[in-house]
Amino acid sequence: MIIALDAMGGDCAPEEVVKGAILATRELDSGTQVALVGSEEPIRALIAATKAASHLIVRPASEVVEMEDSPRVALRGKPDSSVAQTVEMVRTGEAQACVSAGNSGAYMALCHTRLKTIPGIARPAIAFFMPTPHGQRIVLDAGANADCKPEYLQQFGIMGSTYAEYALKLKNPRVGILSIGTEAHKGNDLSQAAMRLLEASPVNFIGNVEGDQIFTDDVVDVVVCDGFVGNVLLKVAEGIAGTLMRTFKEGIKSSLMARAGAFLMRGVFLRTRQLYDYGTCGGALLLGVNGICVVGHGKSDANAIRNALLVAERSVDGRFVEHLREACEQLFLQETAFA
Repeated sequence: MIIALDAMGGDCAPEEVVKGAILATRELDSGTQVALVGSEEPIRALIAATKAASHLIVRPASEVVEMEDSPRVALRGKPDSSVAQTVEMVRTGEAQACVSAGNSGAYMALCHTRLKTIPGIARPAIAFFMPTPHGQRIVLDAGANADCKPEYLQQFGIMGSTYAEYALKLKNPRVGILSIGTEAHKGNDLSQAAMRLLEASPVNFIGNVEGDQIFTDDVVDVVVCDGFVGNVLLKVAEGIAGTLMRTFKEGIKSSLMARAGAFLMRGVFLRTRQLYDYGTCGGALLLGVNGICVVGHGKSDANAIRNALLVAERSVDGRFVEHLREACEQLFLQETAFA
């Protein structure tokens, strides 16, 4: 197996990206290699002293898609960019998965354009795990589609249900639409139309779900929303988690008694930080495209890159794309028959 990694993508590239690849080689299967795609000279300098060199491949790319570049620039203006060549390796079969923590809009546009979507799926969606006291929830879309049609949300629900069965080992996962109230008449035109479509779909649709229920109640496993709302939800959750951790740290420093109490609670704090750290998940799968494509956080450090590569390997080993394709075919056939 070869996993193509955009070595120039992300706020901390290429140093943290390459470090993450080196860390991952200690846990990846012995037959798995990571192809570092990007500027050859700095990449080779970073891996020169590592013992993991046999598990690393350097694939030169002369251009870099910057965070401020538009998807159009990535698609047409920089054909030899590191992210474009990363996706191209999957398209040609040279790599079995790709990972990038760079410009997510450009990355997703390249994945969608070059790999195409699974039959029956109009738009791919980013599916991220939201940690809660009741276990993980899958939320999609997290930013691939800011503007959606009702049928897109219906397809997100079908893909999310399949992903929950695969990744969370759930039977008949509960699917809900993120809305402003649990009552059936609540929501905007998009959520109302999507609700009618999901009610007629072969998934365990439970109706509307409010934002706080994702965290406080054990009522839903898959939360469906458009990419605009999902990305805002993700960023707000990250901001709240980060603010709480900083508040705890400042409070701990305020007195000797607080520091003593924090020492006794150290294990609890560490587990909480790990639970809500985006680096623990590493990356989110882009569901619906014909390939394993992992979207990393723009601020990914070495540990986040390491985990993103492990997500990619597990998804390839588990034949997730094939599994999703078969499940979507069956579900859409059932939907047609039901209609």
